[in-house]
Amino acid sequence: MENTKNASLRIMYLNPVGFSSLDQVFADMAKEYKEEGTEVHITSLNPSVGQMNNLEYRTFESFIHLDTLKAVRQASLEGFDAIIIGCFYDPVIEDAREIAGDMVVLGPCEASCQVAVRIANNFSVLIGRRKWYNQMNETIKRYGYGEKIASFRELSMTVPEFVANPSCTKEEIIKQAKIAVEEDKAECIILGCTCEIGHYKEVQEIIGVPVIDPSIAALKTAESAAGLKKISGWGTSKKWGLEPPSEEDLKAFGILQEPYVFGNRIIVN
Repeated sequence: MENTKNASLRIMYLNPVGFSSLDQVFADMAKEYKEEGTEVHITSLNPSVGQMNNLEYRTFESFIHLDTLKAVRQASLEGFDAIIIGCFYDPVIEDAREIAGDMVVLGPCEASCQVAVRIANNFSVLIGRRKWYNQMNETIKRYGYGEKIASFRELSMTVPEFVANPSCTKEEIIKQAKIAVEEDKAECIILGCTCEIGHYKEVQEIIGVPVIDPSIAALKTAESAAGLKKISGWGTSKKWGLEPPSEEDLKAFGILQEPYVFGNRIIVN
């Protein structure tokens, strides 16, 4: 195998909605936290999926399913080493891995849990509303981390409210994080939404335990996974449960034959 230790890594951070106004926020995060030599493309879905600015509802999530698969397929064809589907629900992860070639596919929820269990015995997840609980709880249990959950704590805010009022968001995060640590005995806090971005440093200084920003956790996990793929060939398996449809079938059925057009793309070098 060719020695690729010094080869640059190419990672796509997909904002899985057709609403691109937050892409620059994720681009700023990538610029601050990526390693030198990593190229990060911040993309969002084509606006034709609808102008939902959140995926709080399974109804909204259902509309982005096909375009997410198309976007993952496109990223694989463009030669990316890893892609992040940037929502804490980790939508379409299993399906996306099937069509991703050997590109690594990650979600912020799984990445955050992996970071948390390395540094703490348990963790609490700060969610926006009770609405989110069932789906996120099911996802974390499916990943095998159910016994590590100290609690879910609600901020009683929607995703648009997170974005519109960051000072209020930070206040609620601090309030609920303190309760999680003091009452639920959480040793670590996970911010349960990628739109809770930008608050972790101040919050962890105040409450005295690690506070994990899922977007940063996903980016750094993707860099690690992409690096391992370059060095060791540890890309997504294509055997048994992850066997993809054949290129012949895709062509015969007229599936995934057209290049996918992203709604937006910001390249961070």
